[in-house]
Amino acid sequence: MSRDLSDVTDALTHLFAHGPAVPAMLLAPVAALIATAGVRPPGAQRHGQAPPPDDTGARPPGAEAEAEASALWRMRTTVRDAPGSLAALCAALADRRIDILSLQTHPLAEGTVDEFLLRAPGELAGSELAELVTEAGGAHTWTERADAHDLVDAPTRLLGLATRTALDAAELPLALRQLLGRCTIRSLPASTAGSAGSAVDDVPPQGTLEDTVLRLRAPEGGVISVERPYLPFTPAEFARARALVELDARLGPRLPRGRDELTLSEGRNITVRRADTRDVEAAKAMHERCSARTRGMRYHGPVGDADRYLNHLLSPRFGRTLAVQTASGRIVGLGHLLWDGDETEVALLVEDAWQRRGVGAELLGRLVAMAAETGCESVYAVTQASNTGMVAAMRGLGLPLDYQIEEGTLVVTARLAPASPAAVPLAHAERIGTD
Repeated sequence: MSRDLSDVTDALTHLFAHGPAVPAMLLAPVAALIATAGVRPPGAQRHGQAPPPDDTGARPPGAEAEAEASALWRMRTTVRDAPGSLAALCAALADRRIDILSLQTHPLAEGTVDEFLLRAPGELAGSELAELVTEAGGAHTWTERADAHDLVDAPTRLLGLATRTALDAAELPLALRQLLGRCTIRSLPASTAGSAGSAVDDVPPQGTLEDTVLRLRAPEGGVISVERPYLPFTPAEFARARALVELDARLGPRLPRGRDELTLSEGRNITVRRADTRDVEAAKAMHERCSARTRGMRYHGPVGDADRYLNHLLSPRFGRTLAVQTASGRIVGLGHLLWDGDETEVALLVEDAWQRRGVGAELLGRLVAMAAETGCESVYAVTQASNTGMVAAMRGLGLPLDYQIEEGTLVVTARLAPASPAAVPLAHAERIGTD
């Protein structure tokens, strides 16, 4: 498995290093390579390719009602590495009219972890499913309700995650989260990794896997730590995560090149684009032009070493940053979407001379739409009650809001609509073109 994924990494690296000019046909061998990564396709060895001669295409009577009464389940169980063990388990599932839609195997030193996607009768509870599997020889069984998104097979999902990572460095934490399920991902800079108990020197170049925690060397230094207390990682999952990180390291800094040009109501043109650590100097210059009050509102106190925290805020490893710049190229506003463990924070800073013109609302609307597109259920902003501009911008989203006071600061949380990006109109601006 790890060798196949290494080959996939090499192929994707070569592909994206040559940019959009690479013929689309080169995607075919890469996709075919991933498709051989040890996954049993749905329905394998259960029926032939052609329908029975008397098959007219009509569904059997009652098929629609049966589909509506079924439920999808993800299940993992450890099966003895002995002939007939898996067959006995599959037979037990068939006896209860449980259909196996896909099956992945995760070989271990002792036994094999089998991961199933199942369609079961709707009345079957998770505890009943686990009991059935245990009686059939499975051990350490874990079940979770699935949905239609899980119907995508693992090779296709892996290719999609690798493509997203190759196009945008900020996608790596999100890709890891989608690859590994519900987990907490933290990026620990080299300067602080030791204080967190994960010093870079303690993590070998190939990374470490310790039951429910895996650690990988971050491409820019430091450590990427992934924790999933409810389900131990398998060596196959570790190899896939490492392949994504290796792909990210080989491609280096990269951002989507698109930008939007907007016209404010007063007639001035501005451009909104993605930013990263290459914009630190321009961002620092904007900070120096901001008043002490504006900086205090953003950082909730005196501002010290700007270089240090700007390198963190602009790093794609910790989130996404949008910059607003003038026609002359001067940055006058920054908006950050920060991955905070398994939560997401939004933060804004707009230069004094450009406040009250809709710049902050424009940035916030775009950040919230980004969060919704990545599957976030909510975003929060940490500010002060006296920061009426930020509070008004959050209210302007038109989303349900929660307010909490924590240690003298105001935390405003916006609940996002599931599976649909927030549609936020441009505030006091008119789109004039994109490139």
